[in-house]
Amino acid sequence: MQKFSVIIPAHNDAGHIRKALESVRSQVLKCCDLELIVICDSCEDDTEAIAREYGAITKNVSYHRDGLSRNAGIEMASGDWILFMDSDDWWLHEYVLDQLNRLTFIMDFDVLAFGFIWKHVGITGPEREDGSLWPNVWSKLWYRKAIGDTRFSDEWSVSDLGFTRAMLGKKLRVAKWNQPLYYYNYMRPGSISEIEARKKGAER
Repeated sequence: MQKFSVIIPAHNDAGHIRKALESVRSQVLKCCDLELIVICDSCEDDTEAIAREYGAITKNVSYHRDGLSRNAGIEMASGDWILFMDSDDWWLHEYVLDQLNRLTFIMDFDVLAFGFIWKHVGITGPEREDGSLWPNVWSKLWYRKAIGDTRFSDEWSVSDLGFTRAMLGKKLRVAKWNQPLYYYNYMRPGSISEIEARKKGAER
């Protein structure tokens, strides 16, 4: 039976992480196992306690970097496949893992890029208009052995871009699945993307 590891980096996310955790724990697991890992980066609230309520394996770190927190999750993961999730996002239904598990048997890939719903934008496929894959890590299923020693950088908020670029540079077997499985809670008030957007607006 295959095992999936879901890695969530978190920083003082007690106010909104429950929806992410619930979407993972509500999965109907017919033919696969699940491992939920939450890396609490410099948390001073109840994020870790909430994660443990949902049966997550937790670790406390003081990186102040989402990429380094994801690296810690990779080191802890024991699954055959790895999925990343942001603490304020969620999966769209309870059959996401069951569907992904089936796809690993009927499609030949090391990386599967799937569709997602982008808040304020709508349903988005795995590719951008120029035909390249979206560089985020959370709309993809990663084969653990293919990741090998590839890791995230310590760049604040954009470390996933470098990770995806490095992985795709390995000439791996990449497959695409147009069905949306993930909700990207884009520009949530207080999120990194929203804070950075406000900073850029103030600089203009």
